[in-house]
Amino acid sequence: MSDAIRVEGVVKTFGDTTALAGVDLAVRNGTVLGLLGPNGAGKTTAVRVLATLTAPDAGRAEVGGFDVVRDAHRVRQLIGLTGQYAAVDDALTGTENLQLIARLLGMSRRDSKQRARELLAGFGLAHAAGRAVKTFSGGMRRRLDLAASLVGHPQVLFLDEPTTGLDPRSRLDLWGLVRELVSDGVTVLLTTQYLEEADALADDIAVIDHGRVIATGTPEELKTRTGGQSLAVRPAARADVPAVVSVVRQLTGVAPDVDGQLVTAPVTDPGVLPAAVRRLDDAGVVLAELTLRSSSLNEVFLALTGLPAPQPTPAHDTEEART
Repeated sequence: MSDAIRVEGVVKTFGDTTALAGVDLAVRNGTVLGLLGPNGAGKTTAVRVLATLTAPDAGRAEVGGFDVVRDAHRVRQLIGLTGQYAAVDDALTGTENLQLIARLLGMSRRDSKQRARELLAGFGLAHAAGRAVKTFSGGMRRRLDLAASLVGHPQVLFLDEPTTGLDPRSRLDLWGLVRELVSDGVTVLLTTQYLEEADALADDIAVIDHGRVIATGTPEELKTRTGGQSLAVRPAARADVPAVVSVVRQLTGVAPDVDGQLVTAPVTDPGVLPAAVRRLDDAGVVLAELTLRSSSLNEVFLALTGLPAPQPTPAHDTEEART
């Protein structure tokens, strides 16, 4: 499988600030790359370089085989971009927004109308096609913004924190749309503050920190590489928590974490699970939960960067989103 995006040693500075300090990336055709990192790590700058919105100071980057500096015009014909905030015009209707973009891309009036109808129907917005965008809910605006980035049938789509501020239902709807695009062969580079979003959508993940890529791999590879597994035990009765703590400590050799009635500890031997069942049964402990869990991406993020995962912006427009 060839690469839709290749980045080699890209450097970008702004005055005394180094946003990118020699970034290397590769994104396979028809896949999703999740680009993760702390706030200010360089994620948005990387997207702006690839989208030809800012030129790198050193290194090279290609999209669809075209250099983002020498062949910027060709790159722009291949890509779509959805930024952190909806870029549609509030005063125009959904149809007018999409037709305007289509006309700017050189489509005929007839083709512009047809493309707008197709996208509005595909994104579940046909019922609101004639309404001013200022009346849309947050989820509807983000869907329209994503539709706008697809007017020109892009081969590569950059999604820079596309679900920021959305309520959970709207986020899930947008995830479904992204999966459909990828199934149709579109390549996606996704930056996100929601680590479960990257876990759900990304084929591969790159973690960037202080302008450098510090880890790459599939979500499962990163979890295995940085965290292993943990044993999680929840007794049905709170009074049994001390007994569970004692058994888990004996089996794992470490002091477990206790959160309410949930007792967890890192393990390296999966054989600890049946041993825990036997010990707890012998102790007369009735269990509500007993499992081996893989590390979460939150734990991977903490292990790699030394920082907790960034906190997403709270959802807004939740009342409108129910309309």
